[in-house]
Amino acid sequence: MNAANTFTTRLDGPAPEVDVTKDLSKRGLLVAPLIIAVCAVIWGGNGAWSSLFGVGIVLVNFALAAGIIAVTARISLSLMMGAILFGYLVRLGLILLAVLLVKDAGWISRPALGATIIVTHVGLLAWELKYVALSLAHPGLRPDRASSPSDRSASPK
Repeated sequence: MNAANTFTTRLDGPAPEVDVTKDLSKRGLLVAPLIIAVCAVIWGGNGAWSSLFGVGIVLVNFALAAGIIAVTARISLSLMMGAILFGYLVRLGLILLAVLLVKDAGWISRPALGATIIVTHVGLLAWELKYVALSLAHPGLRPDRASSPSDRSASPK
């Protein structure tokens, strides 16, 4: 492959990052009531509202990351790599901006908001590792065992 092709190569197939983000969002919405309840117990009503806001920030952050990858991969892999790097910085800036906009609001609990953002990001990513196929044969979410070719060939006919 020559240098010109390296800069113009693009991916036209499915976007597994979108599927992973949808799965992450489902899990985030599933665990959000627990996170909000814990913050409500520790920090009261302000903790609950802050936690709800923090979960929203995390889910929007994941959606933006997937969108950046899905859109730019169809244009060029070089653009995708640059967009991932600078998109990460922009997304961090958006998180900072969201926090700075509400830091002095009467309904905010900064410890609850910070804890929610950190724990939710790390927790959802760690939880999702269990469901992601770490194989180029099946990028994205791991296929069901019943539908994998190796299981079909091993079953008696």
